[in-house]
Amino acid sequence: MDILIINGPNINLLGKREPEIYGDQSFDTYFENLQRHYPEITLRSFQSNHEGTLIDKIHEVGFNIDGIILNAGAYTHTSIALHDALRAIPAPVIEVHISNVHNREGFRHQSMISAACKGVIIGFGLDSYRLALEALIHE
Repeated sequence: MDILIINGPNINLLGKREPEIYGDQSFDTYFENLQRHYPEITLRSFQSNHEGTLIDKIHEVGFNIDGIILNAGAYTHTSIALHDALRAIPAPVIEVHISNVHNREGFRHQSMISAACKGVIIGFGLDSYRLALEALIHE
């Protein structure tokens, strides 16, 4: 199985950015642990702060991968272009959020990409990625 985790803006700052919301662990450290726990899966990650680059990556892999785990960051709430890119590919996509966006500012309550995803996992910290991976494995 080949799974790509795609992270959007500011996820590169995990462990430094608002640790009271996002925790104090970097994504890279978490990802290394995830790879160790799932050695039978080809698990890759990609991060960009640029919307077009995220879309390009979805186009690049979305036709020949078993699944995508997507944390689009703030683009979740604004990007119809990401929504359209997800609709264009056959790979199943699980939307993830580290924090419970429904316990936060009102503008975070709506996702422009959820309708284009197989499912959504919200609010379980970095473990949201593992839960999404389990969902793809058992699909």
